[in-house]
Amino acid sequence: MKRSIYIFSNGELHRKQNTLYFQKEDGTRRYIPVENTQEIFIFGEVTINKKLLEFLSQKEILLHFFNHYGYYMGTFYPREHYNSGYLLLKQVEHYLNPESRLSLAKRFVQGALANMEKILQYYHNRGKDMGDAIEKIGVLKEKINTQTTTEELMALEGNAREIYYGMFDLILENDEFSFNKRTKRPPRNRLNAQISFSNSLLYTIVLREIYKTHLDPRIGYLHTTNFRRFTLNLDVAEVFKPVIVDRTIFTLINKKILTARDFENKAQGIYLKENGRKHVVEEMDRKLKSTIKHEKLKRNISYETLILLELYKLEKHFLGEKVYTPFITRW
Repeated sequence: MKRSIYIFSNGELHRKQNTLYFQKEDGTRRYIPVENTQEIFIFGEVTINKKLLEFLSQKEILLHFFNHYGYYMGTFYPREHYNSGYLLLKQVEHYLNPESRLSLAKRFVQGALANMEKILQYYHNRGKDMGDAIEKIGVLKEKINTQTTTEELMALEGNAREIYYGMFDLILENDEFSFNKRTKRPPRNRLNAQISFSNSLLYTIVLREIYKTHLDPRIGYLHTTNFRRFTLNLDVAEVFKPVIVDRTIFTLINKKILTARDFENKAQGIYLKENGRKHVVEEMDRKLKSTIKHEKLKRNISYETLILLELYKLEKHFLGEKVYTPFITRW
């Protein structure tokens, strides 16, 4: 099974014959086995060159860049190895047809809200009063089909998330991680910092899975396709944020894997320290590799495979074989 490599230190990433190595500023080297590497996450200040990028492209390895504050900067996306001109045309057709685009965008939002409801219901069944929030999100979910633009859909989803995030304090009951409200750039508290960083990780994970398909990640439907490099991964990530990101956050805080010591104040915001990012990355990776029983396949599959299956469903949707229905967790 191929794995992800995470680089937090400063240094240089090099190709040496048919392999890679990372050299830290102190001169120590870490060799990276190419054959079982699918992507590399770079969080430190790392020097690369064209020779390296050519090698990564040849080996079909993605390179994700994050800045000093943990913000996602972009991805080196090697030339597609599963190019499909026909599927690309179908993706474009669905984007240019307002009705087709809006229909697909609604499905992403339906999946996102349904999974928010499931998470809240889980805690409601365990004695935390989520009833009012569940009801309000249910009302918003009923309004999805009446929305006439993607902008209206984005606003509706934003309202649902505000209600949903408002329950985090009750779920966590931890004064060190009080939510207050969603703030992004910069995040104003520890929980917001964790959400922003974890969401960015999920965007890159979905992008990685798109690379394994015939889909073009530049064409989004809920998120408007523009000069931004990738948008389809943002669409699909909306469905999985409650299931993967938020559950991971609850685990990290409830098990005290993350504490106040893993954060710092800088640039008028609050950010994860390097050690805190490592904790998030490790737990997210553990979550993605954990398995659930797939109802239709009747076997256990990992969450990262679940994302890939979601993308295959999108391919079938574009090809007119089967209408896309978003994944909805059982709890």
